[in-house]
Amino acid sequence: MLLFRLPTGACVEHDGRWFRLSDVDWDRLLDHPDLAGRLRAAVAAGAALTERPAEVLAPIVSQEVWAAGVTYLRSKAARMEEAQDGGSVYDRVYAAARPELFFKATPHRVAGPGQAVRIRADSRWNVPEPELALVINSRGQIVGTTIGNDMSSRDIEGENPLYLPQAKLYDRSCALGPGILVGPPPGPATAIRLDIVRAGDSVFRGSTTLAQLKRTPEELVGWLMRDNRFPHGVILLTGTGIIPPNEFTLLPGDEVRIAIDGLGELVNRVEQAAATAD
Repeated sequence: MLLFRLPTGACVEHDGRWFRLSDVDWDRLLDHPDLAGRLRAAVAAGAALTERPAEVLAPIVSQEVWAAGVTYLRSKAARMEEAQDGGSVYDRVYAAARPELFFKATPHRVAGPGQAVRIRADSRWNVPEPELALVINSRGQIVGTTIGNDMSSRDIEGENPLYLPQAKLYDRSCALGPGILVGPPPGPATAIRLDIVRAGDSVFRGSTTLAQLKRTPEELVGWLMRDNRFPHGVILLTGTGIIPPNEFTLLPGDEVRIAIDGLGELVNRVEQAAATAD
């Protein structure tokens, strides 16, 4: 089942039909002790909609968004390439027992399907990072997955790893959606695909599978929950294995399309943040 957040509540897609859940509290719904059972009951009791809802929102209300880095070999290589000091820190974290985890976004910084993501005005090298996102309840249980885009300013992080928050965390630096696939994470054969379209033409395409993910979702969640409490749950991006070549950067007007088997496609256009005084 796929769970979608709507302007008027939520809905469930099951076997090609759509069922509305009216007057639901999104935070309480995601934290339900048996989310799948709750949705199955709604499907059994509800009447199917005649058409797919026209507007779907990002599947987040009060949840924080965190992210894991250097979880794919390709990501490690890219971080080392961009780092001005040679990037040995990325090599070490890829092999270490403790993963790289960092805070990514508050809800107001997250774009939903069809909305704009942004590139920083003070950055010259920007890329999307297509990722499987884990939806985790307040008890640390993975209740579903969705598609995430971890927008990144590679030149800023490459200048100094301590600039990571500025390279990763800014307004509309993250996108999530379109819906949540309720249940355990998909298997290792699951494909992730990225297509960047500029003026109607594809300027970059790439793909990977979850088999390339070095750490298991459960391992990443276990580290995230250490000495952390998330009263409304949390969303964790699991890292990327698709990185455009070094000569590529996003431009305003580009369209980023991320597809994951079983989860659909997340589409966002690119805008540039307004420049501010130094």
